[in-house]
Amino acid sequence: MDQETSPETAPQSGKIRQVAVYAASSRALAPDYLRAAERLGAVLAESGYSIVYGGGGTGLMGVMADAALARGARVHGVVPRFLLQLECAHTGLTGMEVVEDMRERKHRMLNGADALVTLPGGCGTCEELFEALTLKRLGQWTGPIVLINTRGFYDRLLEFLEHSVRERFMSERHARMWTVVTQPDAVPEALANPPAWSRDALQFANV
Repeated sequence: MDQETSPETAPQSGKIRQVAVYAASSRALAPDYLRAAERLGAVLAESGYSIVYGGGGTGLMGVMADAALARGARVHGVVPRFLLQLECAHTGLTGMEVVEDMRERKHRMLNGADALVTLPGGCGTCEELFEALTLKRLGQWTGPIVLINTRGFYDRLLEFLEHSVRERFMSERHARMWTVVTQPDAVPEALANPPAWSRDALQFANV
C-alpha cells in the first residue's frame, strides 16, 4: 500500500485538473455538514476534476470521497502511517499513499493540486488551510483556495482574517487569496474565476 500510486503533478496555472480537499474526519457532525461534503464530492466529479485528500474513510472525508467515486472521479488519498487506524483509511480509492508524517502529507497533497477546497474542520483542517494561505502569500503555491462556509462555520475565522488586514498584519491584497462560498454547487465557478495570483506575490508578502 505504501506509495502505490501518487497524485498527478500539475501546474499552478492554466486549467485546473486536480483539486485538494481538506475536511474533518469526525463522525459526530450535524447532517448539514455531511450533506455539504457529499454534494462537494458529486460536484467535483461531475465537473471532471480528480481529487486528492487525506485518505480517511470517516466523517466529511469519507462522505466526500464516496460521492466522488460513485460518479467516476479519480480520488487519491494521502495518509500518515500513524493515522491509518484513527482515520480509518478508505479502502476503495483509486490511489493511496502512506507517508510518514503530517508534514509530508500536506506537502504531497498541495504539491500535486491545482486548487484547494476546504470543508469545515477542526484544528487539523485549519492548520492545513493556514499553511496553504502562507505559501500562497509567499508566492510558493498560487492556486485558488475556496472555503465552503456551511452553516456559517468559517464566519469567525473570516472575521479574524479581516481583522488581520485592518491591523496591517496582512494587506488588502492578501484578502484576495481565498474565496468563500456557502454551497458546494458554487465551487466550480469559484475555481474557474479566482482572483488573479502569481509568484510575484512574494514582492508584497510584507506589509
